[in-house]
Amino acid sequence: HQAEGDHLTLLAVYKGWEASKFSNPWCFENFIQARSMKRAQDVRKQLVTIMDRYKLDILSSGKNYKKICMAITAGFFTNAAKKHPQEGYLTLVDQNPVYIHPSSSVFNKNPEWVIYHELVLTTKEYMRNIMVIDAKWLIELAPSFYKKADPNRMTKAKRMEKIEPLFDRFNPKDSWRLSRRKG
Repeated sequence: HQAEGDHLTLLAVYKGWEASKFSNPWCFENFIQARSMKRAQDVRKQLVTIMDRYKLDILSSGKNYKKICMAITAGFFTNAAKKHPQEGYLTLVDQNPVYIHPSSSVFNKNPEWVIYHELVLTTKEYMRNIMVIDAKWLIELAPSFYKKADPNRMTKAKRMEKIEPLFDRFNPKDSWRLSRRKG
């Protein structure tokens, strides 16, 4: 497990499979479905093809996981959640109560801020594919969506961490919500 979360844990698994020269026995020994690994390899090849088509350089971040985390945050900034003082998390967009899925590498670690890939509804609404983030990244990577909250409306402790979606006077009130998007 990677301390940063599930995305980087999955990357470490892929790198391990790559180091084994994409071996099926390695998958069997590590209780991983070879078919899923081959699908990940196909997606990677598709991304490399797209990069080549547009003549973009393929650069590795190496062991600088912060760059990877920030790239994922830039793509999933609407899927951010903050730890609730009593129980679970609250999504920043809708303030819905959500919980870390028990299969996550960050389960029982209770990070303050997370990005999730998807929500799964069972007895509770669970976040899956979770990554720990720094709240400042949201403001830095999605400045048209998040801003620092008004410091006059909250306690000193909250001033350091509170962010909220920006008001957009050119669009309807809830147009930023995923449920309101078309397509």
